[in-house]
Amino acid sequence: MNKTYQSARIKSSEITPKSLYLSRRDFLKAAGIVTGSALLAACAPTVASSTGTAVPTPPGSDKTDELGNVVNSFEDITNYNNYYEFSTNKEAVASLAKGFKTQPWTVEVSGLVNKPQTFGVEDLLKLFPAEERIYRLRCVEAWSMVIPWQGFMLADLLKAV
Repeated sequence: MNKTYQSARIKSSEITPKSLYLSRRDFLKAAGIVTGSALLAACAPTVASSTGTAVPTPPGSDKTDELGNVVNSFEDITNYNNYYEFSTNKEAVASLAKGFKTQPWTVEVSGLVNKPQTFGVEDLLKLFPAEERIYRLRCVEAWSMVIPWQGFMLADLLKAV
């Protein structure tokens, strides 16, 4: 059975006039700009001045990325952890992992690959040149970090196997 569907008839009096439609879009656009501006202003980094009032952080006062975001300190980066091998307390992991042995470690790549291999960490460092990147992490748990990273691309390892 081939049915033909027809659109429902809409009275011209029920159609929003184009001028009203366009002005509503302008209002929403303006409201979005105002809201976004207010949020950006509220999130601007600040430091306390000698008078105790907050003033904007001067550019270049700390190490920043190419967008001007302040890079988190080594202490911040290495003492906050989202993995639960040692503790569910994100700030406790660094102290609990102090004696953890990371050598000798190997990485085994097997399964659906052409050349299954096992690599020592030292082998990986020799085979794949390290590159530097900056990652901007934003989490739904209300934390964020700007982290300098050094390593190699997983794609390079996958090409090798």
